[in-house]
Amino acid sequence: MDYKTDRQKGSVKFTFTVPKSEWEEEVNSAYIKTRGKYNISGFRKGHAPRKFIENLYGPTVFFDDAFNSCASKAYGKALAENAELYPVDEPKVDIEKFGEDAVTFTIEVTLKPEVALGQYKGLVIKKAEYPVTDKDVEEDIERNLKAKSRLVEVTDREARDGDTVTIDYSGSVDGVKFNGGTAEKQELTLGSRSFIPGFEEQVVGMKIGDEKNLEVKFPDDYHAEDLKGKNAVFAVKLHAVKFREIPELNDEFVKDTTKFENVADYRADVKARLEENAAKRADSENKNSVIEAVVNGATVDIPDCMVESELDYMLQDFEYRLSYMYGGMKLDDYFKYTGSSREDFRKERRAEAEKAVKTRLVIEAVIKAEKIEPSEADVDKRIADIAAQSGKQAEEFKATLSEHQLSHIKSDVTVEKVLNELVSATVFEDSAKSAASENPAAKKE
Repeated sequence: MDYKTDRQKGSVKFTFTVPKSEWEEEVNSAYIKTRGKYNISGFRKGHAPRKFIENLYGPTVFFDDAFNSCASKAYGKALAENAELYPVDEPKVDIEKFGEDAVTFTIEVTLKPEVALGQYKGLVIKKAEYPVTDKDVEEDIERNLKAKSRLVEVTDREARDGDTVTIDYSGSVDGVKFNGGTAEKQELTLGSRSFIPGFEEQVVGMKIGDEKNLEVKFPDDYHAEDLKGKNAVFAVKLHAVKFREIPELNDEFVKDTTKFENVADYRADVKARLEENAAKRADSENKNSVIEAVVNGATVDIPDCMVESELDYMLQDFEYRLSYMYGGMKLDDYFKYTGSSREDFRKERRAEAEKAVKTRLVIEAVIKAEKIEPSEADVDKRIADIAAQSGKQAEEFKATLSEHQLSHIKSDVTVEKVLNELVSATVFEDSAKSAASENPAAKKE
């Protein structure tokens, strides 16, 4: 079998010529493989001669199977002999000629595009920094104190903003009660804006046992059509008032609720934790800035099929997360509830998919340009980390990995390595210096 290769922009077209002798072998092979499904009178199933089957079902009865086998072998041969080609879509097959001496057909396929890298070393980027202030520390401590607070019932005063009250209420519009407007022993935190505007404000000042009619107006954009913009009256009875008692920050509280002995050590630990989180956030943003700069500096024509494939993956991932987060919700049900569709999803996420594909292609191009490969030690360390998370020994875990899983781990390690090298080759300007260079007055000063 001979073939010609025609490289075009973004694709390759192979033209194959199969001589009559090879084609006959393929047809006979198809006969041998499929003869068992034909029932021919006078012969046991699967034992009818080829000519009998062809006479009964037509001379081309085995052509489809023969051609599929032939095309598959031809395509595999062409790719094996042109290892630099990387198809990214299903091939398009066309039969050009069924001649007496040969069969001629073409196979055309879209290829992974070439990436023209821009500058990816020595980039100058504004450094992300998140310094931790004393105010940040105190706010974190305050959140922790509130988390450890408790509700204390009071009986000797009226309800105040911030209190949690227990009430009965019954709402009506023009004297007629409406669905969902009635409840008993309902808890409500005043000032939380959980109810429609004006409701909570009128509960403030009520005492236990008080009953009061609250006049309110439903917002014009209220979700219930029959209540939008309507004036309503809620008959309210107050049963209980509670306030949130926040503990005092002292050594005793610290000893009881943390592993520390005093406030000073606890405060220092809070600051250290916030600084560690801030450093991780800054590191992540700096890496993203480097990737974005490298990707924006590169040029590549992304074929539509790669974008569509990425959208397929995004849709599949969204469906999985939707089912996991919302108790098995179906994707079609989600689109029905939200009044959208799969087409809307693909249209809205197309730019995101294009960016994801380009980023992946550019990173691969940098890996190829820099000849970056993970060391065996790097891969073993990653495997050991994953094994530790699963509570297994590294060697035991490694033995369970398939070739596909091992390849995926190597790929992750390679990407991490190239990102670290890109970051190391980048010049990060601190915010103050960058601001001065952009502001002539500040620069002069």
